[in-house]
Amino acid sequence: MKQNNLQVNKIRHSLSHIMAHSIKNLFKEVKFGIGPTIENGFYYDFDLPQSITPEDLPKIEKNMKDLIKKNIEFKKKQITKTEAKKIFKNQPYKLELINEIKENKVSVYKSGDFIDLCSGPHIKSTKEINPKAFKLTRVAGAYWKGDEKNTMLQRIYGIAFETEKELKDYLKKQEEAEKRDHRMLGQKLKLFIFNEKVGCGLPLWLPKGSTLRHTIEEYLYKELNENGYQWVTTPHIANLELWKASGHWQLYRESMYSPIQVEKEQYLLKPMNCPFHVHIYNSEIRSYKDLPIRFAELGTVYRYERSGTLHGLTRVRGFTQDDAHIICAPSQLAKELKRTLKHGFKMLKDFGFKDYDIYLSTRPEKFAGTPKNWEKATKALKQVLAELKLKYKVDPGGGVFYGPKIDIKIKDSLNREWQCTTVQFDFNLPEKFDMNYVDENGKKEKPYMIHRALLGSIERFIGVLLEHYAGALPLWLSPIQAYVIPIGTKHKKYAKELAKNLEKENIRIKLKDENETVGKKIRQAEIQKIPYSLIIGDKEVKAKTASIRNRKKGDLGSMKIEKIIEKIKKEIRNKN
Repeated sequence: MKQNNLQVNKIRHSLSHIMAHSIKNLFKEVKFGIGPTIENGFYYDFDLPQSITPEDLPKIEKNMKDLIKKNIEFKKKQITKTEAKKIFKNQPYKLELINEIKENKVSVYKSGDFIDLCSGPHIKSTKEINPKAFKLTRVAGAYWKGDEKNTMLQRIYGIAFETEKELKDYLKKQEEAEKRDHRMLGQKLKLFIFNEKVGCGLPLWLPKGSTLRHTIEEYLYKELNENGYQWVTTPHIANLELWKASGHWQLYRESMYSPIQVEKEQYLLKPMNCPFHVHIYNSEIRSYKDLPIRFAELGTVYRYERSGTLHGLTRVRGFTQDDAHIICAPSQLAKELKRTLKHGFKMLKDFGFKDYDIYLSTRPEKFAGTPKNWEKATKALKQVLAELKLKYKVDPGGGVFYGPKIDIKIKDSLNREWQCTTVQFDFNLPEKFDMNYVDENGKKEKPYMIHRALLGSIERFIGVLLEHYAGALPLWLSPIQAYVIPIGTKHKKYAKELAKNLEKENIRIKLKDENETVGKKIRQAEIQKIPYSLIIGDKEVKAKTASIRNRKKGDLGSMKIEKIIEKIKKEIRNKN
């Protein structure tokens, strides 16, 4: 059954009011924040003298269902700000919102004996709500207006759908998502850790995690070398004046860290790599014959994120991008955009992502350049998408400050969207930094610039990979590709020889020669998501074979070592 999005949003919004009504019934002394809809549900923020616990949620839910049974109507009314202030005289957060409204009239919604400051829309009455199709899910802390300087409120989250089946399907999907949580998998598989003494949002990569990163980086070096990129390396900090010249300081400051005093100058941790690449381009005279120039860097950048928004590897404060900037003549723009998008699709397919949505992100509220140039740039991206026959959605205001962009959001095995590939058109930095090339007639011309990241943040991408595969990474990506397991002490010598032969073939192995049972070692292989286990006993030593076990298919029987190596290497090459 397809959801009527408007109706579902009305139901979710109305449930936030019903929940607030229940909190008023159950806890009496409450000051109300806001209660909007969110994806799949709603929340409401409360200031209460006591803490709400997860154990309180069933009680609140029951009270909500009792209210729903009463067939309460939602009635909208326009009143003056003076009247509103009288109604909400004991509600400081509502008074603050009323004072921020410019018009003299405000709208309120009355549902039973509960009234809230709200512009709607809402359902007509609670008979439109299926009481079996919603659930309160969790309690969290939330600063008023998201500002750490403000009061910490208690936020109750809920989910809601039109039917009970949709709710059950969603809960089942969430249960599976919890099993795939990359933060849990990262610890279980010994890939990365976080430590508060190091700092929030700053992952520490363990040996296996570093191996995974290096495997992805080696793949990127090979891919980009074959596609005409030149590798560059740039510093982690730069003079504040550079960021003023680029426009970042004026238009991106909220995501940048405070300046560091170095002698008489101020420096900043870099939030992006682009100004450095521009200066590398400007370091010598460029001819039309040199274009396009493609500079690539695995550059680590630092962006300020509030502690409440940090989430494992998918939202961190320092991350490495597979960043590149393509500087080209205007006549080369369409070809380079197409080439870049096709390359992005190819790379995502190599990692096992075949489903995605494409978004065209347009001019944001804060932007550099003129609206006319933005229109021209957006039109160029639309034309490329049309020529490639790619369906896309428009993300109004989703562009970066220097230009519009195309985003590819991949879908994982649970059909969740993740932002990875981004291709951005920039006509501003070439102007700001006076970038030029000499054309066929010996005249100076301005190039165009394409910012692009095909995997995006390496940290984020690894988090997505772990959740997509539930930790069971494809063989070519697995930090340890095979365990070599001798059954007894007398089999250890042959097992060591086998391990050395595999290592010579660049197969990542671990020799499991501890004094433990074979059963326990095989269970460890399953827990650690190891693709293959090679078990060595009397028969294997005598026949110069190994009993091979696959994590999905189980026992595959005995094979000659040469055949095992050939099988594993073929699977690595094919990225199966």
